[in-house]
Amino acid sequence: MRKTVLVLFVILTNLSIYAQDISGKWNGLLKVQGTQLRLVFNITKTDNGYRSTMDSPDQVAKGIPVTSTSYENSILKLEVSNAGIKYEGTLDKENVFIGTFKQSGQSFPLSLTKEKVEKEKVIRPQEPTKPYPYYSEDIKFENTKDKIVLAGTLTLPEKDGNFPTVILITGSGPQNRNEELLGHKPFLVLADYLTKNGIAVLRFDDRGTAESTGDFKTATSLDFARDVEFAIKYIQTRKEINKNQIGLIGHSEGGIIAPIIASENKDIDFIVLMAGSTLRGDKLLLLQKYKIETQMGVNKQLVDNNQQIFEGAYEIILNESLEKEVLSDTLSHYFISKYGKTLPENQKNALINQLTSTWMINFIRLDPVVYLEKVTCPILAINGNKDLQVPSKENLEIIENLFRKSENTKVKIKELEGLNHLFQECETGATSEYATIEQTISPIALKEILNWINIQIK
Repeated sequence: MRKTVLVLFVILTNLSIYAQDISGKWNGLLKVQGTQLRLVFNITKTDNGYRSTMDSPDQVAKGIPVTSTSYENSILKLEVSNAGIKYEGTLDKENVFIGTFKQSGQSFPLSLTKEKVEKEKVIRPQEPTKPYPYYSEDIKFENTKDKIVLAGTLTLPEKDGNFPTVILITGSGPQNRNEELLGHKPFLVLADYLTKNGIAVLRFDDRGTAESTGDFKTATSLDFARDVEFAIKYIQTRKEINKNQIGLIGHSEGGIIAPIIASENKDIDFIVLMAGSTLRGDKLLLLQKYKIETQMGVNKQLVDNNQQIFEGAYEIILNESLEKEVLSDTLSHYFISKYGKTLPENQKNALINQLTSTWMINFIRLDPVVYLEKVTCPILAINGNKDLQVPSKENLEIIENLFRKSENTKVKIKELEGLNHLFQECETGATSEYATIEQTISPIALKEILNWINIQIK
């Protein structure tokens, strides 16, 4: 589901003047939950001491004011109070600050140097390199209803032929055609594997992302489903595509979107749900929160309290009669009643903004079963048993119960041992592992998908 990155914010500075001038750019590489973030502190000497700003190039954030900057006895202290950020480092003989970056109760080692810092190269052994042993074409197609252009890549086993085809549907958050995150490119690996095995693959950038036009921030799962509908129409214009063998593979939110399309579009011959949720949005978010906090070792009382508070917040959002402005105001009063002054105003506002985004309101209210029960084509539903974001047991049970007495008998449900939400072989399933694991997708998952598709296209 939605991925979390460090949030860097606000304000300004001063303090006293000291002997050594440390003015200039100080560069560091912050490693958080497997993610590498370059940070730059721009320190300027003033009549009263120093002031500074912070850049986060990987988040396209520049000139973030720092609340306070001090340097005394070789110790540099920086603080961005509204974001809960503190840094303290000691200047060594090599002119490098060796210190600790703190945010919201968590600490991370961070060294600052005048030298330019580059990200460490990550090893991704499954990622294919050019030249590919198949035909690859960058394409564009139009969603004429919303007047946007989607850009993607079509891979074919050979340039000429008539091939079964799948369209890949990304998970939540702005994703490019490779579903790129934390140094991994899952859809590039999946498309490469399937195309090498005789299946054409179309993958494309989400609207408003990479080379696709449109506004991602105002879009919902139903809007993304409409984009896929136009991808289907595009595929049907290609002479290389077998129009009787078109399938969808959706990961995470994409696994919700695929049944939405297949419930109405009879041109879809099969769908694969990779960790596609079957729980209504509010219930999935609560379960996800519980699983992740428990795995992190959060105090049980705090976990239970969070469940109660957010369940109440989601109940407010489920009330479809509330307009967005009223909804925000109602949530504001609700969180004040639950947290009092322990929740800073800026954090409360950030939480409300997240909960009242167009996507989130729609997601909380969306019940995938409404669409899933109408799907008549073959379905493969797979989950890793260490998935904390879309827990396998609870989600797969719903599909199993739904289709036990259904007329749709071509439904296969498989829980894959030892795999996480990205279908990597893992230790705990924690999101912090995603980037540190070299593997992008387990061969177990890849083979399961391919073998099942081959049965459908015989």
